[in-house]
Amino acid sequence: MQSSEADVVIVGSGLMGAAVARLIRDSRPECSILMVDGGPRLGDVPGQHLYNAVDPTLSAQYAERTSSGNQAFYTGAATGVDLGADIVGAEPGMYNLAAFGNGVGGMTAAALAWNVGGMGVHWSAATPWPWGSEVIDFIPTHEWSRDLKTAQRLLRVRSEHHPESPEALAVLATLREFFAPVTAPGRHAQFMPMAVDQAPDGRLYRTGPSSIFGPMATGEDPRFELRSGEQATEVLRAGRRTLGVRLQNVRSGTEYAQRAGAVVVCADTLRTPQLLFASGIRPAALGRYLNEHAFLSGHVVVDPDRSGVLLDDADLAGDGVRRTDAFWLPHSGGPQPFHGQFVGKTVLDGTTPRYALGLAMYVPTEMRRECRVEFSDKEADLTGMPRMSVVFDYSAEDLDLIERARATQSSLAERFGAFDPSADSTLLPAGSSLHFSGTVRMGTSDDGTSVCDPDGRVWDFDNLYVAGNGVVPTALACNSTLTGMVTAARAARAVGQHIGPGHVVSEEDHVPGRSR
Repeated sequence: MQSSEADVVIVGSGLMGAAVARLIRDSRPECSILMVDGGPRLGDVPGQHLYNAVDPTLSAQYAERTSSGNQAFYTGAATGVDLGADIVGAEPGMYNLAAFGNGVGGMTAAALAWNVGGMGVHWSAATPWPWGSEVIDFIPTHEWSRDLKTAQRLLRVRSEHHPESPEALAVLATLREFFAPVTAPGRHAQFMPMAVDQAPDGRLYRTGPSSIFGPMATGEDPRFELRSGEQATEVLRAGRRTLGVRLQNVRSGTEYAQRAGAVVVCADTLRTPQLLFASGIRPAALGRYLNEHAFLSGHVVVDPDRSGVLLDDADLAGDGVRRTDAFWLPHSGGPQPFHGQFVGKTVLDGTTPRYALGLAMYVPTEMRRECRVEFSDKEADLTGMPRMSVVFDYSAEDLDLIERARATQSSLAERFGAFDPSADSTLLPAGSSLHFSGTVRMGTSDDGTSVCDPDGRVWDFDNLYVAGNGVVPTALACNSTLTGMVTAARAARAVGQHIGPGHVVSEEDHVPGRSR
């Protein structure tokens, strides 16, 4: 499809954008869909998770960067990376927010993807489901259940991929015993659900955007087009309707108007409100309620005598690949408010097998209006969009809960081996989890505390939608992806019900393109 008009334009090519494209295609096969992303392609297959990359260099780099289990290292770029005067020519990948010329404020580890597929080609694929206070309570229960199942299906969420090795089962038994007094029914420690497919040879393939919507990789859908290196700089509008988007070729600077019957912005938690701001769409809650759980990292080497985790028969791969086990501690509300993400690795210490256990605790933080991302009317970042400045800190209640998490982590670690909290535990800088939410949050009414309705439709617009983690209005303890996918499912359904072929704006509403 090569056209100056489309029934639907999707801004952003990550997991959320792919889900919107897939669900609209399933419900309205006749619709034309255009997906745009300012970033370049990364690897030979657009939208393919790097874990699955055919290129051995890409897959090896990904494995190295993620081996610690610390998602902050997935960026593959140091905080001080200088991209030069502008974004033209920048290599695809993850970069710290400051590298784009933005102000990180109190969220010094915040990062953005600059590549087709967004964070969806880099993510860990951990997909624990939300519960309790994380659930969006104004969405009817039957709708929430339906949309959560849709999100799980698209991401290929499964728990049964973990090998039930003796050491993994021993770790799991200790976790369950330790947390038994404070876990709610069904919220016991368990293997981490992951977004993966398992091949006949046992290898796991992580879900990326192209796994959700195949035409991103194959180009075989004649009514779908993916344009990389084309950045949306403005949502074009007339009254309550969007006319489409203004696009700019990142390399040439050429601008043009792309007409559309509906626009869905899935540009991530920071760049979605940035695009709305640049378009003059500035509801009171735009950029507000920026939220991220605190990330408490920890590490312990398991002592078999103390823990009962015996490794004499540990199954170590002969090619140097270490088997890993991923465990999930679901939060249980007040008695046990932390999300635990524990990664065990069996390694050789000389000729002796050892089991190292990472003990990451995600600590939910208050959803506060004063935590926000601000945008400048005068300064631009390296992409030419309004410069961002993050305002974020922890409240007194947050700090108290973080200290409680430290104590829990320390007591748990001592069950497995020697643990020095001052050396083996670290509160990572804000932004490290990359699980941001809240900046274009949904709500039940246009009362100044939300940007869109429960279907992601931006207030005061008939055909402009937002989807993704930024739409999530609740403070999350668990990873954000699955909850964000629920918002994508809702937006896609709403668009599919109200759009059809030929619903683009009329020719007289066309806004001519400009050249920089």
